[in-house]
Amino acid sequence: MTLPADLRSRDRRRHDREILALAVPAFGALVAEPLFLMADSAIIGHLGTPQLAGVGVAAAALSTVAGVFVFLAYATTAAVARRIGAGDRRAAVQQGLDGIWLALLLSLGVVVLALLLAPWAVSLLGASPTATPYAVTYLRISSLGLPAMLMVMAATGVLRGLQDTRTPLVVAVGGFAANLGLNVLLVYGAGLGVAGSAWGTVLAQTGMAAVYLVVVVRGARREGAGLRPDLAGIRACAKAGGPLMVRTLSLRAVLMIATAVAARLGDDEIAGHQIAMTLWIFMAFALDAIAIAGQAIVGRYLGAGDVPGTRAATRRMVEWGVGCGVLLGLLLVLARPLYVPLFTPDPVVQAQLQDVLLLVALSQPAAGVVFVLDGVLMGAGDGGYLARAMLGTLVAFVPAALAVPALGLGLAGLWWAMNLFMLVRGAFLCGRVRSGKWLVTGAVRA
Repeated sequence: MTLPADLRSRDRRRHDREILALAVPAFGALVAEPLFLMADSAIIGHLGTPQLAGVGVAAAALSTVAGVFVFLAYATTAAVARRIGAGDRRAAVQQGLDGIWLALLLSLGVVVLALLLAPWAVSLLGASPTATPYAVTYLRISSLGLPAMLMVMAATGVLRGLQDTRTPLVVAVGGFAANLGLNVLLVYGAGLGVAGSAWGTVLAQTGMAAVYLVVVVRGARREGAGLRPDLAGIRACAKAGGPLMVRTLSLRAVLMIATAVAARLGDDEIAGHQIAMTLWIFMAFALDAIAIAGQAIVGRYLGAGDVPGTRAATRRMVEWGVGCGVLLGLLLVLARPLYVPLFTPDPVVQAQLQDVLLLVALSQPAAGVVFVLDGVLMGAGDGGYLARAMLGTLVAFVPAALAVPALGLGLAGLWWAMNLFMLVRGAFLCGRVRSGKWLVTGAVRA
């Protein structure tokens, strides 16, 4: 049955309010998080080039760890949102606490490995002899903040599942401000150099984790949820997160392969690639904000058993994704004369970017669909399919990327391969959504 035009319009407005209420604060929090490392780099840059190079290498290692364990936020969001949709707030908070306990347990092993393997990791990432001591120092000290970092991820997922993205924004902004102040104080005031920057970040992350714990514990006590670790609940969180880890590792493999191919093309090409990738990732934050809203909204609808509402919300979020993708693509092209010179004064690199940025812009509408549907299927708890789809996408991308240097296709050829990656990924996700197999209702996905 087709709804009357006025009812359809009212339905769209309701979904728009939900999407914006969740997506706008989520975007702010997403942008605030990478500012930690950017602030560190800006402060350390005044100490010297070896120090900055060392922090850059260590930051790459820490970003990889954060990327691998981001499933703690994604899986927790979906599970908590389902319980909210089913009307069981106590179980939702309990589920969130299980995710936080899992984050704490995982982080203990990661800290030990980071402390032991820091020199090896720094060497693997190609640090120079002069930068290596600074990289090892920064990585080892920063690893002490990993328990807080992983707990923040899980707690962020709890609040998103509870349909709250404003608190994570406030905590992220407060954490960034504290990180900036502590770094200035410890690096310059106390004269601790690179070590001071690392300690500043650790203290800021610990403060963020403490704030989240206060918020979640208060909620648990209000709802009568237990605070002690529940092994069955922790195992369930790990089971849900495992496929999402595979998905994330496959995605990071695509990005690493693309960087390795660009490096083989030459210095000008890798410079252009890094600029294009920086812009691509920034735009991904905007689109990922809608995906985060999708995780929370879809999980809640499915938990309530509302399949028509799930489909309607998904359709509206896809429309938002496409619209934002078109807007971002246009801005990327039209603003090139303004931002390209800020990234590089090299005319050769600038010339390469002209074609590459057009390709990046062309991919944004498709990227909008991909990011939104990725979030929708995460919200549905369809992690197993997401893992298989990303592995299949990786298989399609690898030969295309490796053919670029062999055929002399240059940097533009590499970004054609990146666009192929997005199209194949989109085909997998669209096929799944159309099949309806992801529409599993109930407080827990069977």
